[in-house]
Amino acid sequence: MKYMLRTLFSVSLLLAVTLNSHAAVILQYHHVSDTTPASTSISPKQFEVHLQYLKDNNFKVVPLSELVEGIKKQQPLPDKSVAITFDDAYTDVLTQAKPILNKFSFPYTIYVNPGIINRNESKSTSPYLSWIQLKALADEGVIIANHGYEHDSMVRIAEGVTQAQWLKKQTQLLLKAEAIIKDNTGQSWRYYAYPYGEYDLAVQAWAKENDFVAFSQQSGAIDLTTDLTSVPRFPASKPYDKISGLRDKLNSLAFNIRLEGEQAETIFKHKKTKSITFAIETGDFYKSALNCYISGLGKQKITWNDDKSFSINFSKDLPVGRVRANCTAASISKPGRYYWYSKPWFILKDDGSWYHL
Repeated sequence: MKYMLRTLFSVSLLLAVTLNSHAAVILQYHHVSDTTPASTSISPKQFEVHLQYLKDNNFKVVPLSELVEGIKKQQPLPDKSVAITFDDAYTDVLTQAKPILNKFSFPYTIYVNPGIINRNESKSTSPYLSWIQLKALADEGVIIANHGYEHDSMVRIAEGVTQAQWLKKQTQLLLKAEAIIKDNTGQSWRYYAYPYGEYDLAVQAWAKENDFVAFSQQSGAIDLTTDLTSVPRFPASKPYDKISGLRDKLNSLAFNIRLEGEQAETIFKHKKTKSITFAIETGDFYKSALNCYISGLGKQKITWNDDKSFSINFSKDLPVGRVRANCTAASISKPGRYYWYSKPWFILKDDGSWYHL
């Protein structure tokens, strides 16, 4: 009897690990063009290279909604599944990306700013898709989602406004945007991509209170443990558009790493944070294989506190601006694949003011 119980427990544990190790990846693009700013663009030729790689390597490209609903319902995600997303609804998504996507029959999502679209609709040459174009795409099955009424950062609070007042205003704008999207496309997914990828704990709580799934811009795979108030996406435009770099990201596994209390915050003044401590599940990788890199600082020394937590004492002060910590470790059970976790920080200037966008 004891042997049977141990066996059942072992099988259940193995099944749980297996299901949770089924990982998906969300790719983030903006422009698909040879003539738009390089920092937010991928060439049509290289975009097709990406899609051909997905097809040739048996990735399952799925609608974003399939991944979100899987997490909500705690149903296993198809391993090596990928969702494709575009921010800002530029016209080249229609003119350049769509023919390539149609060639592969791949679904995709477009995040839109209704206020910006409304202002540009009357222009003879607009860089943004019109509501007529977006409705036609929606009728073909493209998911049209919310990127905010305007493209305002959620954490850059206007001077003289309290955080409560700011979030109240942003609630009105977010719901206004969602209503406009529904009126013009017939869709209301309550998916929200943070403009500039900027958010903090209060904004995450706000997204949850308003029943929105929120998407960020830090890297990382997703699985059933993913926090639906900061769903990671891999930027796939320049300079991250080379297959040599994208390959590991597409094959990555979700890393169950947590930050608690003040350490979970994303906004700090320059020189005001010196270290970080992560809680982590250590089942399927060797401690010696864990590596963490911080933008502007490089590879960091890791100190294990116990089997469930490790710390980093930053080698230098985190630089002003957008900063990322990327932690990866090779999987034992899935050779050739890596666990991948990313933590964003938004480091203010010494006087507490924001860096330029």
